[in-house]
Amino acid sequence: MGSEALTAYRALLRATRKTFAGDTLMLRQSAVEVRKKFEENRHVTSAADLSRLMEEAREASHFISTMLVQAKLNERGGYEVKADKEHAGATLEIPSEEILKNA
Repeated sequence: MGSEALTAYRALLRATRKTFAGDTLMLRQSAVEVRKKFEENRHVTSAADLSRLMEEAREASHFISTMLVQAKLNERGGYEVKADKEHAGATLEIPSEEILKNA
């Protein structure tokens, strides 16, 4: 199960690097969070629990890759979103101006 955990860990890091490319703060924070979650479960030995955790990691990687996009402030003061092919068919939800101001 160790190699499966390492594969899941690397997949999550790849997903965050792609999704948050160019956003140093989010890259750093997401890497810390991924590491923290894996460290919290380092002691787990039950096959059922390990299987559940690996499935959660796969789902998280998929979610990050397909459901999140990085909005960037453009020179006109608006935000631009560039969706990739992974986002095809997804519904785009635009956060309110208040949420964006507090981010």
